[in-house]
Amino acid sequence: MDASSGSMHVLMLPWLAFGHILPFTELAKRIARQGHRVTLLSTPRNTRRLIHIPRDLADLVSVVDVKLPRVERLPEDAEASIDLPSDDLRPYLRRAYDAAFAEKLSDILQDAGPGRRPDWVLIDYAAYWAPAAAARHGVPCACLSLFGAAALSVFGPPDALMGRGKYVRTEPEHLAGVPDYVPFPTSVAYRGFEARAFFNPAFVADGSGVSEAYRFGKCIEGSQLVGIRSSAEFEPEWLQVLGELYQKPVIPVGLFPPPPKQDVGDHEATLQWLDRQAPGSVVYAAFGSEAKLTSAQLQTIALGLEASGLPFLWAFRPPVDANEGKSGLPEGFEERVNGRGLVCRGWVPQARFLAHGSIGAFLTHAGWNSVTEGLARGVRLVLLPLMFDQGLNARFLVEKKVGVEVARDEEDGSFAPKDIAAALRRVVVEDEREVFGDKVKDLVKVFGNDEVNDRCVRDFLRCLSEYIRQRQG
Repeated sequence: MDASSGSMHVLMLPWLAFGHILPFTELAKRIARQGHRVTLLSTPRNTRRLIHIPRDLADLVSVVDVKLPRVERLPEDAEASIDLPSDDLRPYLRRAYDAAFAEKLSDILQDAGPGRRPDWVLIDYAAYWAPAAAARHGVPCACLSLFGAAALSVFGPPDALMGRGKYVRTEPEHLAGVPDYVPFPTSVAYRGFEARAFFNPAFVADGSGVSEAYRFGKCIEGSQLVGIRSSAEFEPEWLQVLGELYQKPVIPVGLFPPPPKQDVGDHEATLQWLDRQAPGSVVYAAFGSEAKLTSAQLQTIALGLEASGLPFLWAFRPPVDANEGKSGLPEGFEERVNGRGLVCRGWVPQARFLAHGSIGAFLTHAGWNSVTEGLARGVRLVLLPLMFDQGLNARFLVEKKVGVEVARDEEDGSFAPKDIAAALRRVVVEDEREVFGDKVKDLVKVFGNDEVNDRCVRDFLRCLSEYIRQRQG
């Protein structure tokens, strides 16, 4: 730490997924705007397509490319989870990440001369080897969680994530109820079909040698403090549960949604179409970069959008079984909804679309990034959780009355077009829409307020500085 200015040097290690690299980059920019230096590690392809540092921050944010080694079964150009044709290949991406990034971190810590060594290493859940490496060089580590506090609380304490202790999860059913350490009534728990789908791979060691849960637990256990992408205004009770579970400081770092001033690419005509729609009337549908939906699921969603009778804009990604000749859209669908619905393929400026006044609802998988973007723009949510923490997020957001969850079969998680249509109509045209609308307007003051988010970042940085000062005595 620079004694005269109080500025720090923070080294950041995000996991190789779009939904991790983008928020880490946004936080890096916000840290730099407070006058601190940041070194952000990623891979060459991700740097080119995702990491854009403004000119005025170029002296403070250094992006270091790390080349992945060749790993058996990993496609040659796969540098993020979105590049994987199947979720079965995730362990091989993790193996490549471990080898390359652990070596790079050690090199940086080893080679940095006096005054050049990072003051903090800020890690994502996957870098479970980082706390020990940082400790060998006397550098503290902070784990940054991109999940909300409610979902993290249900996952349990670090020892449970690593397969030990009272709350260890040894079978899916252990995830399907509210844990007894939660001291208030809540419905935030996995449903049976979600717990079965999540347990393996999350709690079972994979081809990388450890489970995803073990990685997370090891990161939390080895870190001096934990930053949460959340705010005390939004989930104070869950942040308190988490602090007691982790037995170390748990600090909300804000929600830092991406700014809506995105380049629109070739979507000018889409924005013009939105301009012609009534305020708050359009459904925006998107399911993130991680979920690989089947053709059958996409067809059901399409028929639900059609049955709702509402105008919609769909950020469509091909089905996971597209190589079997399946398109994911029912025959004649685009002709039938012509003029009322738009299907956009490829990249879309999501933050820009969500900020448009005609968008009234967001049909989403309930990933924390998408939730943050939707609530930052005051858009009601229709929740169709698909994987990871999304079911927990959905229950929590329904409790907050900012959206509704699509009805599902409790046994297998299937849903029908009528379930999609009914949920959409509840938040866009039926009487309840006013209640949801008022709630999301309140949350814009938390999610979409740059001053509030920057204050959280400042508080987090103050904790980092204070820790260093106390160590230096």
